[in-house]
Amino acid sequence: MDSISSRIALVSPSLTLAVTNQAKAMQARGEEVYGLAGGEPQADTPDFIKEAAIQALHDGHTKYTPAAGIPALREALSAKLAKDNGLTYAANQICVTAGAKMACYNAILAVVEEGDEVIIPTPYWVSYPEMVRLAGGIPVLVETKESTGWKMTPEQFEEAMTPATKMVILNSPANPTGAVYTKDELLAIGEIALTEDIVILSDEIYEKLVYGEAKHISIASLSEELYNLTITVNGFSKAYAMTGWRLGYTAAPKALAEAIEKIHNHTVSNATSFAQYGAVAALTGDQSFIEDLRGEYDVSRQFMLNRLRGINNIRVVEPQGAFYFFVYTGQLGLKSMNLCDKLLSRYKVAAVPGVAFGYDEGIRLSYCTTLDVLNEGLTRFEQFCREH
Repeated sequence: MDSISSRIALVSPSLTLAVTNQAKAMQARGEEVYGLAGGEPQADTPDFIKEAAIQALHDGHTKYTPAAGIPALREALSAKLAKDNGLTYAANQICVTAGAKMACYNAILAVVEEGDEVIIPTPYWVSYPEMVRLAGGIPVLVETKESTGWKMTPEQFEEAMTPATKMVILNSPANPTGAVYTKDELLAIGEIALTEDIVILSDEIYEKLVYGEAKHISIASLSEELYNLTITVNGFSKAYAMTGWRLGYTAAPKALAEAIEKIHNHTVSNATSFAQYGAVAALTGDQSFIEDLRGEYDVSRQFMLNRLRGINNIRVVEPQGAFYFFVYTGQLGLKSMNLCDKLLSRYKVAAVPGVAFGYDEGIRLSYCTTLDVLNEGLTRFEQFCREH
């Protein structure tokens, strides 16, 4: 159809959602499927958060809110960023969005013009390149390696830069690899970005899910100069098990914050009113839920690590954050889509093909599920690897 925008032809559908939908269809037919493809916590949203949203409904908070979010939530986010991240953002520098995905897209739209280049380390979260393309930009993919823990080096960043580079996207802790950048690594990348005023989009949605000696660092907290170049993105989906609530946010220097709010105003108007009251409760209530959830994930992470290390013809790097393993499967001799199709149809195990993340010799396995599902799913995956 001639009337469809040419930009849409450049955009690929989400393979993570495609795998999830295929697995759900099999389950609806009564088939047993062991889901290792999930990108959301199995845990339910804590009751005190749900009760706050229910109370908001009873109190009549069912109308439009200010575009950037209710004042109580923006103030709570300002306090959270100061306490947790060492970041000083006034409430009017924060924009509450319908999920962190929208926060990323708004940030890209606010900065990227037609023909601008955006540097994205691979493996990447599936939507980054597509968002850049929708904004008229050009994704410049930098392939990271197992040897560097799936992290972009300063040398790779500098080599990928051109006069057209406008933005670099950093995701730490990372989806799909679980990589966590150290303070020194962030400083080195940040210093290079400063030389050409390259805007940094820092996606920190998994910040609460770090393990062992790893620590989450917000790059904007490292210097005033980096603060002035960085758009920080976060949300409620992962730490608070609020995926369906669709609540994220951006925090940015004033000029960028105003541009982001303008975009948000003309696209969504505002995030759901009563959900925002639940988010206030999430930020100001008992935070022990997060530590309990992180502890459960760490047990599952160690379990999966031990199992995967026992399989001869794959390789893994221990993830330091999020709730995924990115497994190198190049020795199996199958492209990742073919591998995942066979794994699901013959062994009833759902995984996400690495091609969705820009790396075709690997797959993503998630451990945000029960140990029973992990155990059986990994047993079947090991059988698959032996037979291929």
